[in-house]
Amino acid sequence: MLRLASAFAAIISLFASAVLAQEGSEEEYKVQLPDVAIYKAMLDANKTTGWVQFRNFSGKQLIYFTPLQTMHCRLSEIRYSINSDALDKRFPLGKCNPHIPFSIPETDSVDYVYTTFPAGTVETIAVQAVWDDGAGSEIVIYKPCEGVGEATCAAIKTIKKPARPTLEPGAAASPVDAVQGGTGGRITGGPSPAGTGRP
Repeated sequence: MLRLASAFAAIISLFASAVLAQEGSEEEYKVQLPDVAIYKAMLDANKTTGWVQFRNFSGKQLIYFTPLQTMHCRLSEIRYSINSDALDKRFPLGKCNPHIPFSIPETDSVDYVYTTFPAGTVETIAVQAVWDDGAGSEIVIYKPCEGVGEATCAAIKTIKKPARPTLEPGAAASPVDAVQGGTGGRITGGPSPAGTGRP
């Protein structure tokens, strides 16, 4: 009996030592963004249905960037151009919150959701996603779907490979670095979309 009690005490002592060792080595969990491969798979999956969406609403033509905005935590830029493939415009990216990395930025502004044009203005839109490491996606040129009324829709017209490197001098810091490096998020600059009430 004495032997059993001694063995039991030894087991309890070992268990207590292991628990104390575990407690002493605990580190605070730091939120990490999902791997960029997940975002690239999302981009590819959304290509056919549209990285952007056209909509005719209230006598105006709206172009929604919602599918791309859900990837904003791993993007450094959204490049686009209207009725050309120049990619001379930038759509603003929201501030990344790593706790909700696929969410649309919480704001009353529609500037992160869509841009507005007079009805019938946009025949095509060329779009390229640029990742946080500077690598650019292929360039997809979309056109409005025919006969959809006020529904949101986009159809692929053509797909092009990038003709030049996507890294440019003076490019802004990565939103991932901003979130994980503790410097705060950023919003990519560019032309301000014309605001309207959210339809």
